Amino acid sequence: LILAGNHVVARSADMLRIICSTRRAPVRALAGVSAVASSYGAIYAQPIRRNSSGTKKLWGGRFTGETDPLMEQFNASIGFDKRLWKYDIEGSCAYAKALSKAGILTTKESEKLVEGLHQVAKEWENGTFAIKEGDEDIHTANERRLGEIIGGLAGKLHTGRSRNDQVATDVRLWLKNEIKEIRGLLVDLLETAAKRSTSEIDYLMPGYTHLQPAQPIRWSHWILSHAWRWKRDLDRLDDLQKRVDMCPLGSGALAGHPFGLEREALAKDLEFAGITPNSLDAVSDRDFIAEFLFFASMLGIHLSQWSEDLIIYGTKEFGYVQMSDAYSTGSSLMPQKKNPDALELLRGKSGRHIGQLIGLLTTLKGLPSTYNKDLQEDKELLFDCVDTLHATIPISTGVLSTLKPNPERMRSGLAGEMLATDLADYLVRKGVPFRETHHIAGEAVALAEKMEVDLTELGYAELKQLHPAFAEDVTDVWQFESSVECRSALGGTSKTAVQAQADLLISQLKN
Repeated sequence: LILAGNHVVARSADMLRIICSTRRAPVRALAGVSAVASSYGAIYAQPIRRNSSGTKKLWGGRFTGETDPLMEQFNASIGFDKRLWKYDIEGSCAYAKALSKAGILTTKESEKLVEGLHQVAKEWENGTFAIKEGDEDIHTANERRLGEIIGGLAGKLHTGRSRNDQVATDVRLWLKNEIKEIRGLLVDLLETAAKRSTSEIDYLMPGYTHLQPAQPIRWSHWILSHAWRWKRDLDRLDDLQKRVDMCPLGSGALAGHPFGLEREALAKDLEFAGITPNSLDAVSDRDFIAEFLFFASMLGIHLSQWSEDLIIYGTKEFGYVQMSDAYSTGSSLMPQKKNPDALELLRGKSGRHIGQLIGLLTTLKGLPSTYNKDLQEDKELLFDCVDTLHATIPISTGVLSTLKPNPERMRSGLAGEMLATDLADYLVRKGVPFRETHHIAGEAVALAEKMEVDLTELGYAELKQLHPAFAEDVTDVWQFESSVECRSALGGTSKTAVQAQADLLISQLKN
């Protein structure tokens, strides 16, 4: 507070209220302070809302005090949403043109705005853009820099637009591009699986249920079992794309645009498939992000299950596969160790994706209608999710493409008891009901255990005692190749069925 003759000079609005209530001397507003008449006949000084560095805020007109510096940090998102710079500028350029078509801007003004925005983009591209204190988010930063380049005209760009519809547009534009890249990575993984399944189709291995030996299958059948899970993930990604591809720009803060903006033309300019039909919903809709996080969670789970199988198959006890050195690490203590760290990290990252999904759903579940600041929490989850996928999918492709199978060890894992179902099926073909043959095959397993021999060592003489339908050709059942080949129905593990699966997968990827 400064007393100068008959004048009182002050910055504090609260202090001015006290002064005005006790004296009638004129009060002079300092630079940067707006003056309004008080009820006491003096001048009431009302500071323009600024941050602690003195930069004018986009939303500060109705505030009279400064923001707590800690609140500024708590509120800011520039640290993570700066990656949206390209799409924020792209959206602003299209919006400037749309304002010109609506008669809000002249053609010259629109062109100058676009030219200035391109200069801002060049600074981001060459790494010279300087984020300054007070740049609350990417929108504020870009508009502040635009104003520095072209002057006061930059203030017209935000006419009719809110950061609510602006950020929703930016994120959708960004995610559309990321989905294209992630889709390409996932297709690479699927093509690798299809090619390996074709080239290694003759390898036989044990199939497991409950992690117990069950029936013989083809190694290629196992590869494709995981590939079809990934294909469903790809289908989910393709399906959610159409819900991402909707333009919310022109919805304003919540109630819509007051200047006759042609939203459909604006959406077309930004290469969106359509527009969001309701402005209230448009500014708060984060369903598409939740769906993407669900896609990532399911893909993560599927990669985790695949990794778990390979971790088990790669142990010394199994020895079915050997990991490439490129995707393995050693021990700092035990020289002999070769650890499947890539697979273990893939397994671990699935929990990260699930946590991101649950985090966003928890944020969304209690929100009232339209935009709330809680929605700022969507981006760090989404950005980290996308970054993680850009690592996990190529790593998975690398592991699969360099994996070395050991067909001899796979075949040695086949045990005679795994043909017990084939023994039951033999009797079915003789006309015996399956429920009866199942019991008889179980008796054969028990007999082999009692005799301390492998099931395949039981001959016609022993089996004839269990049921009269057994004939001398029953020993033909004890062939693993015959077991897999008889399962020739679509989706089965016979050679033709497995090759058909691989061919179908490749054809669907091409379409």
